[in-house]
Amino acid sequence: MEIETMTTLEAKSDELRQIAIPVGGMTCASCSAAVERALKKLPGIKVATVNLATEKATVSYNPAGVRISEIKGAIKKAGYEPLALEEDSGTKADAHRKEKERRLRRMWQQFAVSAAFSIPLFYIAMGHMAGLPLPSWLHPEHSPLRFALVQIALVIPSIIAGRRFYSVGTKALLHGAPNMDSLIAMGTSAAILYSLYSVYRILAGDGSAAMELYFETAGIIISLILLGKALEERSKGRTSESIKKLMGLQPKTATVLHQGKEIELPIEEVEPGDMILVRPGERIPVDGVVVSGASAVDESMLTGESMPVDKGSGDQVASGTINKNGALTFKAEKVGADTALARIIKLVEDAQGSKAPIARMADMISGVFVPVVFGIAVLAAVAWLITGHTAVFALTIFVAVLTIACPCALGLATPTAIMVGTGKGAELGILIKSGEALETAGAIQTVVFDKTGTITEGRPVLTDILPSVGVKEERLLGLAAAAEAASEHPLGEAIVAAAAARGLPLPEVASFQAKPGRGIEAQIAGKVLLLGNARLMAESDIDTAALVTLAETKAAEGKTPMYVAYNRQPLGIIAVADVVKPHSATAIAKLHDIGIRTVMITGDAKPTAEAIARQVGIDRVLAEVLPGDKAEEVARLQSGGHKVAMVGDGINDAPALARADVGIAIGTGTDVAMESADIVLMRGDLNGVASAFELSRKVMRNIRQNLFWAFGYNVLGIPVAAGLLYAFGGPLLSPVLAAAAMSMSSVSVLTNALRLRRFRA
Repeated sequence: MEIETMTTLEAKSDELRQIAIPVGGMTCASCSAAVERALKKLPGIKVATVNLATEKATVSYNPAGVRISEIKGAIKKAGYEPLALEEDSGTKADAHRKEKERRLRRMWQQFAVSAAFSIPLFYIAMGHMAGLPLPSWLHPEHSPLRFALVQIALVIPSIIAGRRFYSVGTKALLHGAPNMDSLIAMGTSAAILYSLYSVYRILAGDGSAAMELYFETAGIIISLILLGKALEERSKGRTSESIKKLMGLQPKTATVLHQGKEIELPIEEVEPGDMILVRPGERIPVDGVVVSGASAVDESMLTGESMPVDKGSGDQVASGTINKNGALTFKAEKVGADTALARIIKLVEDAQGSKAPIARMADMISGVFVPVVFGIAVLAAVAWLITGHTAVFALTIFVAVLTIACPCALGLATPTAIMVGTGKGAELGILIKSGEALETAGAIQTVVFDKTGTITEGRPVLTDILPSVGVKEERLLGLAAAAEAASEHPLGEAIVAAAAARGLPLPEVASFQAKPGRGIEAQIAGKVLLLGNARLMAESDIDTAALVTLAETKAAEGKTPMYVAYNRQPLGIIAVADVVKPHSATAIAKLHDIGIRTVMITGDAKPTAEAIARQVGIDRVLAEVLPGDKAEEVARLQSGGHKVAMVGDGINDAPALARADVGIAIGTGTDVAMESADIVLMRGDLNGVASAFELSRKVMRNIRQNLFWAFGYNVLGIPVAAGLLYAFGGPLLSPVLAAAAMSMSSVSVLTNALRLRRFRA
């Protein structure tokens, strides 16, 4: 069913929806500004953002107030073409790539045609002035009419090659929203019309009018701008290479096991529950869980982690990753738009289509840029006429001003840097959800870390076995593990896992009793084993004086010490802790290196929390904080004037992630945390936090450079073209040089943005 033909029930929904509509015909920031204005006038439109770099209109709307057909109609009414809505990512990748290639090929062909005719045109028109040879039958002094007619014949192919400037520019002009094409069309048309007037004078017998032909100006301007547009299109294509790589990761087919047979199906036909076979070297088609087989899987394009990850029965596998060296059979769990790869692509696309707050000034200027430039061109031409200069001189000024003005650079300055930056982040396993998050991340001063599962592994492990004199480690651990085997407590599971890792045989337990808040009691070989805290030992009159110092030392290190006594004799201490992740200390040091203060927030007791903080170098500890109070603690830090980021992985972190200026979720955490965050780190490596901030700072620096160049170019270039330097005895800028400068301004902005591809985490 077409999206436009929604049912009445759907149309009554008050829930906002979002849609991205590709828009054809946009060439500069004035175009995107015109489309935005047209969309924002519609009832039911909450947010409308038009991105020149991605050539898409992203619209949040209430279906009860406006239909998609009306949104498309507004785009068309503004003078632009709403293109077909994009479907699944696989089809989208192919269609997007083919359309870009076709458009770029057409641009190069148009440039080649225009250049092939405008270069000889330029030679004929200007060569004789520089003393270059010209046949007498074509020389303006001997055959002015033939000289003029040959130029007309040569300029026509250039006009045809650049016809879109006239069609799109005129249409935009008639819609009251002139754009860059309008400036080019007006400038070259003025030169052509004046030249045609000079041809009329030649026909009337005035041979001197042959020296007032400006067909070559129009031809060369069209050629140079076509060259600039082709280079710009190629550069724009390179800005989205990361997203195209992601789109190309998903295989088009999957090998499904059905009734003992292998069936190759299109990826669209795979359903949850299907059993799928993946051979070595093949990409995994959908998300699922391994049922049989063992292999190593390369997940680098999803997580940025270069080392393959071992996979076996019960392990999760993700769409787009590469099975390296063994056959795997897995059960499909998530398909289509629900796969991790599809969700990542959607996140990156949404980010690339969004605008950073820094772009607002450029948007405001773009909205009035072309009319202001046209006004300056007219005023400059009239001013030179009033001061006694010729109509030809005034025409040169008029054409130069229209040609040098470049709203394209303004429109591309921000979105191209955001596209490259978010794409590069995705390659490194850093998913930045919006331009606003990207901008804010660069201004962060304080980072708040959740402890459990973020700084630490989130699961307790056995860290120390400290037997009493004369007791062997294996005996102490074996008895403790036997007692804990019947327990479901996480601390007990850590002890059992450690014994299993050593291959220790466990004695049989006759009875087991939990002692809430104290520990456990078990009967082993007819004797009582006690495992727990000092309170449990005191209740049973066990003398632990020789072990107290050891226990206190371990507690100070952030560990949980547990006394073990058997047959009323203390056997020693076993310490368990939620250990710090290997990269946590390095990540904190990197944040300090870039001038960011660190805070850890936890519900743990203060001594334990401070011990962990000392290990990793945290600046400040907020301990014994209830899960529901984390967001309030973040708000309290913000009230001091700090830009605060929150890093977490659990459901109870979601409110704090949402409250922070930038929420950063660990990708190995819960879906709720990931949904609440502005940035997602696809691997559980905290080094990605510092990398995200550094990437943000580089992107924002790049955007400021781009905007400085775009504004500076226009602020300096337009007065020069208007004759400011000439008025003080300097040179006069020719329209041809103005066209070359305009073409290169956009390319320079794009080239600067592409430097971000060299960013390394």
